[in-house]
Amino acid sequence: MAPTTERVFQLFKELNQIPRPSHHEERVADYLCQFAERLNLSYKRDQENCIVISKPATPGHEGTEPIVLLNHMDMVCVGMSDPLNTPIDAYVENGWMKARGTSLGADNGIGLSMALAVLESKEIVHGPLEVITTTNEEDGMSGASQLSKDFLKGRKVINLDSEDYDTITTGAAGACLQFHRIPVERKPAPTGNWYSILFEGGLGGHSGVDINKGRCSATKAAWTVLDAIRKECNFDVASINIGEANASIASSGEIIICLSSDKEAALVKQEERMNQWLHEQYGNSDPGMRCTISPCDPQAMVIDSKAVDALMTCLGEIPQGVVKMSETMQDTVETSNNIGRIQTEADCIFVSTHTRSFIDSEMERLSREIADMFAACGDKSELVMSAPAWQEDQQSAFLQLTSDTFQDVLGWRPRMVAMHFVLEAGFFVERYPGIQMASIGPRIVEPHSTSERIELSTIEDIWRVLIELLKRLA
Repeated sequence: MAPTTERVFQLFKELNQIPRPSHHEERVADYLCQFAERLNLSYKRDQENCIVISKPATPGHEGTEPIVLLNHMDMVCVGMSDPLNTPIDAYVENGWMKARGTSLGADNGIGLSMALAVLESKEIVHGPLEVITTTNEEDGMSGASQLSKDFLKGRKVINLDSEDYDTITTGAAGACLQFHRIPVERKPAPTGNWYSILFEGGLGGHSGVDINKGRCSATKAAWTVLDAIRKECNFDVASINIGEANASIASSGEIIICLSSDKEAALVKQEERMNQWLHEQYGNSDPGMRCTISPCDPQAMVIDSKAVDALMTCLGEIPQGVVKMSETMQDTVETSNNIGRIQTEADCIFVSTHTRSFIDSEMERLSREIADMFAACGDKSELVMSAPAWQEDQQSAFLQLTSDTFQDVLGWRPRMVAMHFVLEAGFFVERYPGIQMASIGPRIVEPHSTSERIELSTIEDIWRVLIELLKRLA
């Protein structure tokens, strides 16, 4: 008898005690290696800390084609003041698993837990298995992009990094992540009154799957209020800290400004106007976003006005949200852009943009235009990641077998759709000729946010589908 999901939950709990933000996966990589050693399974670990663990086939199925289970080990850490040392406190409520005050890490921790449970089981029937876990999927995909061509043998991949329970994801948008840096000169702060402009309460969310839900990005709200203030009075900016992660819609942020004492009334009026604007624009889609302007402690230094002007110019021109809906895929975003973070650093204002499209040429065009906007202001842009779009043949025997397994196990047939998030599949298709991929997973809601949650019953269902699919592929 195959193991129940109880073991999956236990493994997920273990993973959530290991902090694993992008770029800092060493400890979870160590955990995976130790896991393989405990089971006497062979494994490989590359320079990016990507790991593939190999498990021989169930006796009698040695001659079948190798199957790959794919996950990533990093997570988007939201709500953590110290993500390198913060374990996740998960709890169950009304059939959902959530986390107290932070993102849950179900993306992609629950899929990885399923794969580890398969490795551990002696009852699940399968052919030769390769469980590959990549790094930095959430913030650049450097792990997948640098895999060696001999790292994998299998050409049929079950990707467990999916949030859409009733769906087999058969395609994903390409993505371009860029970091822009506006040079700053700091000067002693003038005499005046100091204020904090605080945005909080936004829903935030995944900058791909949630981009068309009409949510308020704190980056757009910040530009709106600063643009309104500067039409009435001059001010100096000491610091800007907006957004939680490059791959998230910014749900909060703070700007510290200084202005002369005779302009206080104008600032108070802007708070009222800003909240009215938020209500009118986002009252239905993001009702919790609020702006608060209040006195704060004086700062020693401010940013030169040239840098602030450059930021305002670029933010006013860069698209935020949906750029174009698809003409061929109903209700699907074709192209989008998200401004994830804006932060003042020692010598620059840092801005991240995440451009996505199902058409690689459109993604490249828009990302180049964004870089040109910054360049026109004398600023520098860095291409951090460019991931190709991916589209699977929905009529392939592999995808049809996956669909048939859903039908036979759960009594319903899943949709086959391309999604406006980015998967590592494009890199795998480029690197491993002939590879095929089916992406499945339980229902995860609000990933990349403190509202992230996973429906427990769907974990059980996807687990049953996975076990049966492995058996049929063997």
